[in-house]
Amino acid sequence: MKMVMIGLGRMGGNMARRLMDHGHEIVAFDRDADAVAKLVEAGAEAATSLDDARAKAGTPAIWWVMVPAGEITDGVIDSICEGASEGEIVIDGGNTFYKDDIRRAKALAEKGVHYVDVGTSGGVWGRERGYCMMIGGPEDIVKQLDPIFATLAPGMGSIDRTAGRTEGDTDPRAENGYIHAGPAGAGHFVKMVHNGIEYGLMQAYAEGFDVLKGKASDKLPEDQRYDLNLTDIAEVWRRGSVISSWLLDLTAIALAKDEKLEGFSGSVADSGEGQWTIDAAMEEKVPANVLTASLFARYRSRVEHTYGDKVLSAMRFGFGGHVEMPQ
Repeated sequence: MKMVMIGLGRMGGNMARRLMDHGHEIVAFDRDADAVAKLVEAGAEAATSLDDARAKAGTPAIWWVMVPAGEITDGVIDSICEGASEGEIVIDGGNTFYKDDIRRAKALAEKGVHYVDVGTSGGVWGRERGYCMMIGGPEDIVKQLDPIFATLAPGMGSIDRTAGRTEGDTDPRAENGYIHAGPAGAGHFVKMVHNGIEYGLMQAYAEGFDVLKGKASDKLPEDQRYDLNLTDIAEVWRRGSVISSWLLDLTAIALAKDEKLEGFSGSVADSGEGQWTIDAAMEEKVPANVLTASLFARYRSRVEHTYGDKVLSAMRFGFGGHVEMPQ
């Protein structure tokens, strides 16, 4: 399929490359001319403006928007719609607030333009590993776009089938790493909660390693102090432990490079989804003690830093290339 990719940063650029690696055609547009040039070297067709992109996009034009959520995404989508023809498709693959998706889908429908929201997880590893996707939008349009989603998704890989899942009774897309979650906003809602859970998991690892490190403290009786090798502990937990995970893998990688994590200050950013998840829990009157505490811990990390905060920063850099907040 042919598609316009707008936003060629860490995620957008690698997604475009993965699609081209598997035979899809990409029209590349970004304010950064160097990013466009690099993608052209990989086989993309350059666009100098949205009008130029539309002229090269084919019919109907398919637009994948991969820019920061909020006003920037709104501005790009508004600009696309100014010259849009009926039947065009706009895909928002960023970390948009799901209520904004509902608003946009209604507005675009009045112009005859289809809107699809895609919660995307995979970070800087996605080109190689594939992207887990949670998709919202009209069912017929999502099916039309399936060749794109199937290419971006990780596929079955080496993961065993879940016991009790019966072929034919369940959606096979889930086993391949993507789902159609529901109507507009459903994709980003599921991804929002995914990120809220991620906060909690990361916080648990961070606090655990902080407790391990603190066992050498001179505040403890001497016979109760242990100078534990955190690098080896992370490694052994990766192998057969009930708490093994990709986040633990990334922690082990960071500790193997520098157990003191001196390259990190421990000032941990949040990209919004954690707060939105807590807001949703409040609206639904669902207790979310762990997720709430993990979000507040990130706020606290910007005032005072612990070793656990450095572990959080190391994980965020590992999966997404996220740099710490400026001091």
